[in-house]
Amino acid sequence: MIKVAVMGFGTIGSGVVEVLSINKESIAKRVGDTIEVKYVLDLRDFEGDPIQSKIVHDYKTIAEDPEVSIVVEAMGGVEPAYTFVKAMLEAGKDVATSNKALVAEKGAELLELAKNKNVNFQFEASVGGGIPIIRPLKSCLTADVIEEITGIVNGTTNYMMTEMSEKGVDFDDVLKDAQAKGYAEKDPTADIEGYDAGRKIAILTSLVCGQQVDFEDIHTEGISHISSTDIKYAKTMGRAIKLLATSKKVGNGYAAIVAPFLLQAEHPLYSVNGVFNAIFVKGNVLGDAMFYGSGAGKLPTASAVVADIVEMAKHPHKHIPIEWRQEKLELVDYKDFECRFFVRTSDSVDAVTNIFGQVDFVTVEGVSDEIGFVTESMSEAEFEKYASQLTNMIQMIRVK
Repeated sequence: MIKVAVMGFGTIGSGVVEVLSINKESIAKRVGDTIEVKYVLDLRDFEGDPIQSKIVHDYKTIAEDPEVSIVVEAMGGVEPAYTFVKAMLEAGKDVATSNKALVAEKGAELLELAKNKNVNFQFEASVGGGIPIIRPLKSCLTADVIEEITGIVNGTTNYMMTEMSEKGVDFDDVLKDAQAKGYAEKDPTADIEGYDAGRKIAILTSLVCGQQVDFEDIHTEGISHISSTDIKYAKTMGRAIKLLATSKKVGNGYAAIVAPFLLQAEHPLYSVNGVFNAIFVKGNVLGDAMFYGSGAGKLPTASAVVADIVEMAKHPHKHIPIEWRQEKLELVDYKDFECRFFVRTSDSVDAVTNIFGQVDFVTVEGVSDEIGFVTESMSEAEFEKYASQLTNMIQMIRVK
């Protein structure tokens, strides 16, 4: 019997316990042994809940128990998760986590420690929730040079953009709706300002290039400035606004950005709606591939965590290598990115054409005192130079 401990009995931790119980027999067949939860670490007690018999309040109880071979970290945040995970690895235990903040900041260090201790640090659920993406990148796609990863990796913002598009509601109203439904946190900053997506694309880029990518170095914009008027323009153009996290190979390096983009109907991410996520991957040999599914939620995320448990349980006392060195990768300046830009401005048509030259103007019924247009393809740096000559730029959204 394989003994497991779960640190944190919130949404994800309780989901892991539930999945291990629901699928106990099928998991045992795949592993060749039964998996049992011995401990659950939490600050709280759960009187009247069967889990109470497994509750412990000191992480050292788990670290010092030789019977426990696999530990799940489901607390969130960097501390005390980092301290606890480090202690588990040093004690010779495998660790699985869904904690993107921990992985983005400490992933390379914890992988190095796991390698030195001949154990494993796995984090499939940290990027796409229930979508398998990390395992394919480190196993199925190792023959390819990954040229681009572009994803809708935040279910909260994707739900909000979908609701704004389908119902025409304003940002503030759809945020309240998302919070009421449990899709958005009481403090939604990490989601709506793009920080959550930034951490996830940092993890994926680190895995692709094998070096540490700091999410703070990624140019990040959220959706809080997107209005119902922007949605009207998008519909007129036959496009949808999506918050994308993108990483592209540029020469010998990588450039990354998180920002809203206007997608045409032919784009594979155009029809990804609601709380669903999708990650588009372009390889130099494979070509295009897309991974789609539930990007968040209790059981989908727990399913990905349990998949890590199963992989580690099938390979006891064996380190499964993941290439991700602590050496920092200096990202290529995102301003070298080229794309088209949609702009709303109160400047005149003549002023726009004098500054930008050939553009495609967009007219929306019921919107006056401003004009909308789409530029030719140009770099971010070029666009900034031209845009600085406008008297009043109301909005800018990139066009993919």
